[in-house]
Amino acid sequence: MAKNNNPTQTHWYNIDLHIHTPASADFQQPDVTILDILKRAEEKNLDIIAITDHNSIAGYKKMEEEIQQLETLFRLNRILPQEKVRLDEYKRLLEKILVLPGFEFTATFGFHILGIFPPEKPVREIEHLLLSLKIPPHVLDDGAQNIGATSDVIAAYQLINNSGGLVIAAHVNSSNGVAMRGFNFGGQTKIAYTQDEHLHALEVTDLDQIGKRTTAYFFNGTKPEYPRRMHCIQGSDSHRLLTDPFRKKNFGLGDRTTEILLQERTFAAILNVFKGNDFSKTRPRKELSEPVSNYLLNALEEGPNIIQDFHESMTIRGGKLYAILTDICAFMNTNGGTLYIGLSSDQKIPPPGITDSEKNIKIIENDISNRISPPLQCEFDVQDFKQNKIIRIMIPRGDDPPYAVDDYKIYIREESETNLAVRDEIVGLVLRGKSRNLMQVTANNEEVPAMAVKTPEMVEEAISTIEPKTGIELFPPEERKGTLYFAIKDLRNGNVVTNVTQKSARRLWQYAIRSYLDKNDSQLGQSTKWFGDFGLLRKYKTRNYTNYDLVYKEGNNLRFFYGVNPNGLHGQWKTIVGEFDDEE
Repeated sequence: MAKNNNPTQTHWYNIDLHIHTPASADFQQPDVTILDILKRAEEKNLDIIAITDHNSIAGYKKMEEEIQQLETLFRLNRILPQEKVRLDEYKRLLEKILVLPGFEFTATFGFHILGIFPPEKPVREIEHLLLSLKIPPHVLDDGAQNIGATSDVIAAYQLINNSGGLVIAAHVNSSNGVAMRGFNFGGQTKIAYTQDEHLHALEVTDLDQIGKRTTAYFFNGTKPEYPRRMHCIQGSDSHRLLTDPFRKKNFGLGDRTTEILLQERTFAAILNVFKGNDFSKTRPRKELSEPVSNYLLNALEEGPNIIQDFHESMTIRGGKLYAILTDICAFMNTNGGTLYIGLSSDQKIPPPGITDSEKNIKIIENDISNRISPPLQCEFDVQDFKQNKIIRIMIPRGDDPPYAVDDYKIYIREESETNLAVRDEIVGLVLRGKSRNLMQVTANNEEVPAMAVKTPEMVEEAISTIEPKTGIELFPPEERKGTLYFAIKDLRNGNVVTNVTQKSARRLWQYAIRSYLDKNDSQLGQSTKWFGDFGLLRKYKTRNYTNYDLVYKEGNNLRFFYGVNPNGLHGQWKTIVGEFDDEE
């Protein structure tokens, strides 16, 4: 693909950000040259590559030194014909392909992290960073995977990010990946390793697959334990030029790549995508790349949830525009998200689309600016879908909550619903905002925030084996002057709301209170399916999930959990639900 010289246009670029050279000790073709690698990248129609040898910048450094030597010979008029051909070939290929310096760092416990930098980053600075990551000086050019004790994963993320690098967790769902299954660390460590603010993207090995068991789906922001949506890409992790004919998963250069939508082919533009909130700007490379409309089809397939929703129209009459504003406010206060305007969540309804989309974007922008405080910038674009224009709004998770509509109406997102926040939730948002501001002040004073330096042992915390991870827990009520007051715990985040009455409760809360009050002890014993101390009260369908109401015996007391979807089931809860489903 030719270089894009028009900054107002965007193009899809084919990238492979995980490429090894003979500078990696485990490279399988030691006679291959860097020029051979660039030629193969051209053959694979790659626009951008990153050279990421194990714990070393030696491969990229060798390329730079060879080019400098050839240029010196040319200036001195001492260059041989074959050397001139080689120099010209380097220049031609480097004009066509953006080559980024980087490394694949082996952190403590063997986890692999990609650090990628702009081409103007001096090699000496990258070598100094590797030394700061505790790579021993005497192995700096060895390209070995195993180099003894180094820096912790979290510290590595921060050091690479602070050095201006793009931080990618390598092959997270596979060997040496921070999210691979079967390693002995608990959930809190995995959360820290995949959700840290200095980590920009996850490299996965199943990006071209579709389904609820894929890694990208797991990190799409809907899971309670992984609320931050992560950019997911794929790379070849090539240790040879061509795919191994005997081991097809031993990829050659450019055999598994990602396409990225950029206005210009620069490192800064790539970094902006991975720091941004638009998750449609990357996609797995295929021979015939999918149109952007397929991104909308995938969104429709997932339906409304905690990070996305749909509005057929945005008229002022009927409160449609206000509903959009409340969703935007709720996403800002919760996990961020995406809104699609001119599109129904019901796939059976033809999309009505939005006429004069640019004018309507300005209307929404003005309303956000005038009616939502404090100010926060959202991104807008227009998508073509089934011959209609769809407005897409990408809303970030706000750093300064609570956000309010018209100065005092504070909304939050709960699963597929937007609701007014109650007192205890507002207090939680205020505390979140204060905590963020405190960390910022600490960072400006050049002190490392406490969360940024936690070791696995420090991060490891006891996770309740009882509480599900979605839905709510309803606590027994307290009666005051004839009115029952309940406390309700949001199982996603642990926030507890007190003084909830049946009249003031929102939809799920009201359902839980009504169900609780309808069940006396004798009815509970007859209708509950018990598995030891774990009980299943009810199973029922919603639009996107099968939901469960659960009960647990804790001594002489019972704990009630309502509206738990499959994402919240773990341990024994998974077992009893599975056995119940099998019996049906």
